[in-house]
Amino acid sequence: MKDYEHPFFRPLWRRIAVVAVCLIWSAIEFASGTPFWGVIALGFAGYAVWQFFYLYKPAEENKADPEPKE
Repeated sequence: MKDYEHPFFRPLWRRIAVVAVCLIWSAIEFASGTPFWGVIALGFAGYAVWQFFYLYKPAEENKADPEPKE
C-alpha cells in the first residue's frame, strides 16, 4: 500500500486541506521574503496535487470483487 492510498486520505476534504496548507505556507514564505522556502512549499503542494488528485484511487476501486454479484 502506498502512502497516498492510506484510509486517512479517503475523504476529499482532507486531501484538499493538505494541498491548501502547503499553498498557504508557500504564500507566507514568499510574503515574508524567503523565496527558497516558498519554492520548497510550492513543490510540496505540487507533489500533493499529483498524489492526491492525479494518482489517487480509493481502496474500494483497487480491489477486485472476489465474489460475483447475483
